[in-house]
Parts: sequence; structure tokens; C-alpha cells
Amino acid sequence: MRKRLWWIAAAVPCLLLLMLPASSIYYKSTAGEGCARCHEIRANWNAWRESTHRGVACSACHGGSVADNSRRLIRHLSGDVPEQIRIKGMDVNAMIERCQGCHRQEFADWQAGPHGATFAKFFLDQKQNRQRLLMDDCLRCHGMQYEGGIRDLVTPIDTQGPWKMTDARWTNLAAIPCLACHQMHRHGEPLHQQPERMARSSAREPIYRPSLALFDRREMGHVADANLALPQILDGTRPVRMSPDQRQGLCYQCHAPLSTRQAGSSSDRTGNGIHEGIGCLACHQKHGQQTRASCANCHPRLSNCGLDVEKMDTTFLSPKSKHNIHSAKCLDCHTKGIPKKRVAARM
Repeated sequence: MRKRLWWIAAAVPCLLLLMLPASSIYYKSTAGEGCARCHEIRANWNAWRESTHRGVACSACHGGSVADNSRRLIRHLSGDVPEQIRIKGMDVNAMIERCQGCHRQEFADWQAGPHGATFAKFFLDQKQNRQRLLMDDCLRCHGMQYEGGIRDLVTPIDTQGPWKMTDARWTNLAAIPCLACHQMHRHGEPLHQQPERMARSSAREPIYRPSLALFDRREMGHVADANLALPQILDGTRPVRMSPDQRQGLCYQCHAPLSTRQAGSSSDRTGNGIHEGIGCLACHQKHGQQTRASCANCHPRLSNCGLDVEKMDTTFLSPKSKHNIHSAKCLDCHTKGIPKKRVAARM
């Protein structure tokens, strides 16, 4: 009897150990469908099956290591399962490297641009922290997937400093990761290969991908870009003419004016003056936000007065200029009136 009990006691740990690699093998062989048999993940799996990434296996983005799958299996068997499955902030940052595997150019542009900055870049900025007190609302744009509050991330919460990260694990992680602006399980068609896109008429190319969406920190979910409203911006009492580009709905969630809706207030960068009616992405590249070639997109090199437009006294040439490129007006430079357009002499 004792010998039988000994064999049973020895077999239980062995079976548990065998379950760990078996769970990973089962997960990978079923492309994630096996996990979808658990009701908690079914809704997410159904969304993925109709998304632009439906040809990409779950493990390609979410990983499939024995340790991770074992942890999930143990939690599930113990009954420690949330009502809704959500990706944790740390897992979001781990997914960024997997995004790079397919979207190399987009990743490189994002990483080199301002949206690729780390938590330390935003929250340990001494100049900014002395001017404005850190608050939870900072995380609305710079740290959407962070589960805690500002006090859990940075200390002290004052304008004196010196500041340091409360949780050092977040110091060098991306504060605005891919999932801040993209919903991976958004309904849509997979992106076709380049030859098929080239054969299509340019007029029929989509302006933006269905994945564009804002991650709402309060709801812990994405809001599709098509459902984000464009604000009505004012210049004094005059309504500013707005670009109809719907992609700006995403930009305005962070680069928004004050409650007065005045152009240029707070973080607003709405085109006004000579650039009124021009959308954000006419000058700012999508992922890197570079603007070096923006003038050449629309302008001839020389202006009506014969000057190189890229060498005019605006913030395009120098950040110290008093003429902000977003709001510059003709009268800012032509204080005595706008000169008439030159007419070439006829022979």
C-alpha cells in the first residue's frame, strides 16, 4: 500500500511537469484556437479571426514560451481568471519587438521619432517637471497602457525634484508603443503584397488602415479612428478651416487645445494663417513625424518674392524663430502690406 502511495505521489509532479510543454505544443499546433475553447478568450479570438492580422498566429505576437503558457495554465486551473482578458503593460512593450518583425520601416521611423521616446524621457524631464506638476492625466498620452497612477511611476510629485522612477522596470520602455494608436484585432483585410498594390489605381488606395485607433486608458480598450471627432478650432471668434483628413482625430486626442478651442493653445498645432486647412499628415510623416521634406510636398522652391521658402524666418528653419510655422501669416513678415505678385516681362 505504501509503495502504491509512493508511486502516486511521484507520478503527480511528473504529470504536472509534462502538462507544461504539452500546453505549449497544443497552443502552437492549434494556432491559438485551442485556448479559445476557454470562454474568457473567445471574444478576442473571434475578433482576431476577422482582423487584418488573421494570417498571423497568436504566438507570433503574444509569444508562446513554456513559462508563459504554464503561468496562464496554472492561473486558469486555480480559478484566478479575470472577467475580461487584457494585455498588461509589460506585455505590450514585449510585443513591440514582434511588430518590428513585419513592419521594419514603420518601426524604424517610430523609434527615431518623438513618439518612440521612453518613460524616462517624458517623466524625468527636469525642465518640464519644474514648470508643471506631474499628474495622472499625463498618462493619458504618455503611458496609456501603464496600469498604475503617476505616484506608482515617479517620485516625488512636486516641482522641486530630483525625480526618479518608482518602478525602475519602466525607465527605458516606450511610453507611446504601437498599441497606443493601433488596434491589432480591428476588423479589416490583410495587407496585400507590393505587386498587387502597385497594380491598383492610386486614386483607390486606402488613406489609412483599419487598425488606427486610440487606446482609451479609462476604458482599457481601443476607440476606432472613424469614431473620433475632429474639434472645431477657433482663431478668436472665427472658425478655423479644418482639413477633412479623419486621421487627425487620433492626433487631436493628445495635441488638443484648451477648453477655449483657440488655435495654438496648450498642445494644439492646428494649421492657421498661410497653412490653414492643411492636415497634420501633409507635413508630418506618419510614424517618424519627420518634417524635413514637408515644404517640398507643396511649394516651389522660391516664393512669390523670390526667397527660398525653407530659409524664411519660421520655426521650420529655427525653433528660436518668432514665426511659428503652424500659425505664420503673411503680415508677420510683410508688416507694410503684402507685395503684389511679380509678373515676368514678355519679350
